[in-house]
Amino acid sequence: MDATELDDVLATVRAFVREKIVPLELQIEEDDAFPQEIIDESAELGLFGWALPEEYGGLGMNAVQDAQLAFELGYTTPSFRSLFGTNNGIAGQVLVNYGTPEQKEQWLPRLASGEVVASFALTEPEAGSDPSGLRTAAVKRTATDGGSEYVINGSKRFITNAESSDVLMVFARTDPNAAGSKGISVFLVPTKTPGVTVGPHDHKMGQAGAWTSEIFFDDVVVPEANLIGGEEEKGFYAAMASLNKGRLHIGAICVGQAQRILDETVTYAQDAKQGGKSIARFELVQGMLADMYTDTAAARALVLAAAARWDEETDRKLGPSSAKLFASEALGRVADAGVQVHGGMGYMRETTVERFYRHARLFRIYEGTSEVQRTVIARQLGKGAHKPVLGL
Repeated sequence: MDATELDDVLATVRAFVREKIVPLELQIEEDDAFPQEIIDESAELGLFGWALPEEYGGLGMNAVQDAQLAFELGYTTPSFRSLFGTNNGIAGQVLVNYGTPEQKEQWLPRLASGEVVASFALTEPEAGSDPSGLRTAAVKRTATDGGSEYVINGSKRFITNAESSDVLMVFARTDPNAAGSKGISVFLVPTKTPGVTVGPHDHKMGQAGAWTSEIFFDDVVVPEANLIGGEEEKGFYAAMASLNKGRLHIGAICVGQAQRILDETVTYAQDAKQGGKSIARFELVQGMLADMYTDTAAARALVLAAAARWDEETDRKLGPSSAKLFASEALGRVADAGVQVHGGMGYMRETTVERFYRHARLFRIYEGTSEVQRTVIARQLGKGAHKPVLGL
């Protein structure tokens, strides 16, 4: 995608978000769902496939372009991005990076068009930030036609879009004797496969409209052709590759969230009066606004720099983790300050900053907690990964 095409896409998405989605935020919060027409229009705009290859009907955005789009998508409720985030991100990228040609041909065009929704079924009760602890098992056996198939048993939790999904990227142990990250494979499992049960979506603190659910697998049989990449033990590497890129995207969404809170708070501070004066003239309020802007600008710069190194293939671990860590923590500070500047109004449900304060809390948890990001960063520093970045 060239610069002119990107500018057109960004302008179109910016208008759609601000003119169509922002006015619906209170309705989405109340209904915990999106109107179908919004989903349909999003598909028409190509939002179900912005990060998927052009040869399969996607827009083929690179990491820097993805980040710029995420700044726009993040300006409204983050559940909007979740509608199609799994198709472009953690689920779709498993297919892009590790799928066989046949698997890509069968599924990627349908993901890009929005015909089907994919979910990334990795997290379990005892395997959250550390996927090496997963217990879902896939046992290989001979099928009735003489070929091979797998029988999957186990459960997953907090799976985004599970209730509306058509296909699942299911991570399971194919070698029960392997420890840690070894022996994990990933399978394409259509959601309607016998033995798959998707529970009702969770009731969460924030991000209403973004549905997460438990999934149960009870003797679920899939053919060997559904083994991603046609090889066992690719699962952990597929998960990490998808999560690393996803961390960049989440960092960029945090920037969009912070920008919205900053804009709302500056407007409120200028309009609100105390003692006949705009509170934007009070130095302590000015200090909070200045810190909010600085955090937002710093997060934006860090995300774009990390995305550029991703595209150059010079850094795909240190950059994503540091960008996600800083941007999500910065968003927390910005959201807290936004509520503080609004005062009592910041605690009211009809106020934008109240909702975004609740939305913000999840970003420090999913796709790797802040503590996990710090661990990744420290390990990369021990390997000297920071030296090329800093020009040392």
